[in-house]
Amino acid sequence: MSTVDFLAQEKIWFEKPRYDEAERRFYERMNGSSQTAQDVGANTILQDIARARENIQKSLAGSTSGSGPADQGEIISRIKSLELENHSLHKVVEDLRAALSKLECRVAVLEKSPAAVTPAPAPSVPYTNGTTVQQKTSAPVKKEEEEEEDDDDDDDDDIDLFGSDEDEEAEQLKQQRLKEYAEKKAKKPGIIAKSSILLDVKPWDDETDMVKLEECVRSVQADGLLWGTSKLVPVGYGIKKLQIACVVEDDKVGTDMLEEEITKFEDYIQSVDVAAFNKI
Repeated sequence: MSTVDFLAQEKIWFEKPRYDEAERRFYERMNGSSQTAQDVGANTILQDIARARENIQKSLAGSTSGSGPADQGEIISRIKSLELENHSLHKVVEDLRAALSKLECRVAVLEKSPAAVTPAPAPSVPYTNGTTVQQKTSAPVKKEEEEEEDDDDDDDDDIDLFGSDEDEEAEQLKQQRLKEYAEKKAKKPGIIAKSSILLDVKPWDDETDMVKLEECVRSVQADGLLWGTSKLVPVGYGIKKLQIACVVEDDKVGTDMLEEEITKFEDYIQSVDVAAFNKI
């Protein structure tokens, strides 16, 4: 086989450089068109910005040219009026501070001498600048008023509306009424304090005669003592205790006296306890 025939049978790309050159040119053309489009867009943005700047400069120039000397004069007059108003306000503040300092001095003097009687303040007359001045009252007028009051007091002292006899009669009547009230109060019966007591009386054993035990308890008698109902309460092991109620007057009968008198019956009674104590 010859060399030509061998090369004809092999798959070799002899025209690759041409295709590479064509591909390079294609991509260069594509890149060039995109760059031109970007340049065109940037140019339009720059033109818009320049146009906006021109409009702003024109508007500023029109505003400065439109404000004439009349507007400037109005502004100056307003500034002057504000300065005058500020000055007057400063003056008012100073006057108020001076009045406040005087008032504080007066309060301090009054606190130092609380027993001293301060005269009534005279009516104040306002001035145009905001300060006030007290009017002085004439001293002779006060003296005349004091003399008239003294004369009225003397006249009242000279007139004796009730004589000495009438005073004595009134005092006697008062004493008599007080005496009658005391007697009436002494005759009135006072409230008697009473109490209700419930006693537990315990026997020695189950063979103790409970009927006889109750008779012994009720045999205790005293002024201000009143026995009530009773019952047998089981304790245990067949033993029962006597529970008996009574009403006593607190000033005459006490629980200690009851326990002492009941425990004297040693044959039947072992102990006495107060189960309940209530005021009536």
